[in-house]
Amino acid sequence: MKSNNIYVIGHVNPDTDSIASAMGYAWLLRDSLGENVIAARAGQLNPQTTWVLERLQLEPPLLLPDASPRFESITHRFNTTTPDRPLREAWAIANRTGGVAPVINSDGTPYGLVSVLSLFAFLSRTIGSHPRREEMRVAELLDQPIREACDADVPRFQLSSRIRDVLPRILREERTEFFIVDEHGSYAGICRQREALRPPRIKLILVDHNEAGQALGALDEADLLEILDHHRLGNPTTHTPIKFSVDVVGSTSTLVSERIDEAGLSAPPQLAGLLLAGLISDSLLLTSPTTTERDHRAAERLARWAFIGGSVLQGETIQSFGDQILQAGVDLSSRDPATIVNADFKLYEAGGMSFGISQVEVTNFAQLDEHKAELYRALVSLRDSKGLDFAMLMATDVVRGSSRLIFTDEVMELDVLPYPRLDDGTRDAQGVVSRKKQLLPIVLGALEG
Repeated sequence: MKSNNIYVIGHVNPDTDSIASAMGYAWLLRDSLGENVIAARAGQLNPQTTWVLERLQLEPPLLLPDASPRFESITHRFNTTTPDRPLREAWAIANRTGGVAPVINSDGTPYGLVSVLSLFAFLSRTIGSHPRREEMRVAELLDQPIREACDADVPRFQLSSRIRDVLPRILREERTEFFIVDEHGSYAGICRQREALRPPRIKLILVDHNEAGQALGALDEADLLEILDHHRLGNPTTHTPIKFSVDVVGSTSTLVSERIDEAGLSAPPQLAGLLLAGLISDSLLLTSPTTTERDHRAAERLARWAFIGGSVLQGETIQSFGDQILQAGVDLSSRDPATIVNADFKLYEAGGMSFGISQVEVTNFAQLDEHKAELYRALVSLRDSKGLDFAMLMATDVVRGSSRLIFTDEVMELDVLPYPRLDDGTRDAQGVVSRKKQLLPIVLGALEG
C-alpha cells in the first residue's frame, strides 16, 4: 500500500454493488482528478460477482482486508553489495543512503547490514588499542571483505506484514534499521525505526456502506476522505470534515453512474456492464421496493453504454443480462454453508443487543428446505465466532419476490414481528425482499421497543 494512493473500497463480504461501485468510482476519480485512485475490496468475492467479472473479462479489485499500514509503505530499496566485496564498496553505498549498506547473498537473501554501529565494532576488533594496529592505513581497512564489518543479526520483517504487529520488537531492538523481505525471503529493502513509529496513513473512500462495523479492519488507522452510500446512517467519526453522500436509491452503482453522467463522461462498456450488474443485483432487476425512478434511468443509461456494438455484452438487454446475474447467485448446492451465510452478512446493534443478518438468494424455497439444517448450523457458528446475541438468515426467492427467515435463537422482543412461523421453524416474510428497507427497520423497531 503506497501512501500516495487513494483506495475506493466497499464493505466486508462484498456484494456485486459494492465491487461495481468501487471500480466505477475509482475510474471516475482517476479521470476527473488525475490522481492515483485504486479500487479495492475488503473480502472474498461471492459467486455472483465472480461470474459477472468473468463475463465482462474484468480483473477483481485489489484485496485490502484492513487499513493498517504495512512495511511496504516505509521500505527503501537501497543499493546492495555482497559479502566478499571490499569494504570500500559498502562505504560508498552508505555515503548515499544515510549510513547503511545492505549486504545480500547470491540467492537474494539478506546476509547482513553495514551500519555506523557495525563499522565501529569492526574497527574496535581490527585496531583496538594496539599501537601497531593503530598505524594501519585506511586503505588497508577498506580492502577488508565486507563480511568482516557486517551486522548479521538484523531482524527481518515481511513486506506485507502490518507494522503494528511487530512494533514491540522494533522498540526492543537496539537498532535503527531493519531488513524487509518478500514472501520468498529475498531482500526487498530497508526500513528505519523512526518511520515505523509514524507510518504514513492510507487514504480511503468508502462506497456502499458507512458503518464502521461493516468496513475493513483498522479503519481508525486510515485517513477517511469520502463516503458514497445508499444505506442508513451509522458512520464512523472523523478527525476532519469529509465529503459525505447518502442518497435514497436502489444501489450505489446508480449514484456512481449519475456522477459519471454529470461529469460529461460515459463509462467504458465493460465497466458500464459492471455498474449495471451492481444495480440489477441490489434492486433484484429493478423489482425491489428500494428501486426508484433514478435507478430506472441509471439502468437505461448504463445499458446504452454497456450494450454498444463490439462490446462483450453486445446483443444483451437489461432483462436478459439481469436474468443471468440473478441466476448466478442462487445455487446453494455447490457452495459450502459457512460460505453462504458469510457471503452477505451485516452486523447491527439495537436495544442493547448485537446481531447480524445474512441474505442469500434462491429461485425457490425447495432449495432452502434441502439445505436448511446445514445453514442453521453454519449460522450458529457464525453467531458464536462474532460474539453476537443472535443471527438470522434471510433467504429470498428472487422469482416470487418473498423471503423465509431462519433465526439462531428465540428472541422474546422479536415475537412481535409480522412474519408467521411455519411448521419447519422458519418465518414466512411474504413480499419481503429488501433487508435494508423492509426487514431491518421492523427488526430494529422491535428491539428498541
